[in-house]
Amino acid sequence: MKAVGLIVEYNPFHNGHAYHLKASKEAAEADVVIAVMSGNFLQRGEPALVSKWYRTKMALLNGADIVFELPYRFATQKAETFANGAVSILDAALCETLCFGSESGDISAFFQTIDYLEQQQSSFDENIKRFIGTGVSYPKALALSFQQLSDSENFLDLAKPNNILGFQYIKALKQQKSKVKPITVPRKNADYHDEHFSSETIASATSIRKAIFSGEDGNTEIDQYVPESTKQLLKKYLHHYHVFHQWENYWGYLQFRLIHSSPEELREIYEVEEGLEYRLLAAALESNNFLEFMQKIKTKRYTWTRLQRLCVHILTNTKKAEMAGNLEKASYLRLLGMTTRGKSYLNKIKKDISLPLISKLSSFKGKEILLDVKAARVYSLGVPNHLKNEMIKQEFQQPPIFIK
Repeated sequence: MKAVGLIVEYNPFHNGHAYHLKASKEAAEADVVIAVMSGNFLQRGEPALVSKWYRTKMALLNGADIVFELPYRFATQKAETFANGAVSILDAALCETLCFGSESGDISAFFQTIDYLEQQQSSFDENIKRFIGTGVSYPKALALSFQQLSDSENFLDLAKPNNILGFQYIKALKQQKSKVKPITVPRKNADYHDEHFSSETIASATSIRKAIFSGEDGNTEIDQYVPESTKQLLKKYLHHYHVFHQWENYWGYLQFRLIHSSPEELREIYEVEEGLEYRLLAAALESNNFLEFMQKIKTKRYTWTRLQRLCVHILTNTKKAEMAGNLEKASYLRLLGMTTRGKSYLNKIKKDISLPLISKLSSFKGKEILLDVKAARVYSLGVPNHLKNEMIKQEFQQPPIFIK
């Protein structure tokens, strides 16, 4: 059986994801689709709209055959580290192909860009340092540095978010000497960060979440942009947990963590550096909500996404020492769900998988998964008190979701 791998967040699963999944399976001529999906906290430094279990079910009901969790130590990171973890999981799962969506849609442009930058590495690195010295963010410095090196139309636009991720996926494949072959399909209609609907059937997850939070009953405006299964699962989640997760749900906990921490304690938190602890403390005392807090700490040097990731690490009390060590490859495969076809694939490759395959957390004793456990506990703070314990227990007791 031939497997194609996807690296996803499905926050929530929408028609654009369905298109990507179908196009990937066809382009790779694959029998099985394996999705590596972020857990309850995401790459942009946000809590997922609904839990990873509901998002897993959305994926399986819409064409994915296996869903593995991307561990917290990779899921809440910059593009390079995010890519390292996700690619290593697909490699361990013996995928033949990785298919990602991109603004480019041309895989040759990715290889040409990477080859060119390897030849110009020293100049590229110097340019990045120079631009960062002017006060711009790292992603901006990356794009500006590349633009200064070359204006060839055959190269990638490294200012585009999906091009950046694809670039890092292929870099990770090369560095890990993976046998996985990368292919890309063009993104359809909506841009990654679009906040407004610009098509009749395809919308970005950002615009869908915005519509959900601005709607009176949750999700009536999004019906044409998501599969029926997503619509029903969102309704079910809201009915059971009475909430969709967003940063404001966690503001009180984040503010408490900040105002009860000293500058020295904050400096131990992952990604708190360059005196940011003082800015964070001052803003926490003056802010009434998360949006106001973010507006106070935002600077030209740090992107909104970078600061949100930092806030996730403060919320989960994730320290630099805990994140030290292996940020190159995942050390386990956490199985969240599978279909009948996915189960058959896993049975065939099980003896050749080089990493521990975790189907139930309570049976795994490795310390490396403790960050995921802590993140799940913190995520549960976003639901009403009488449901918190149920959500925490699910992390340990929930077997992989199985869809026949």
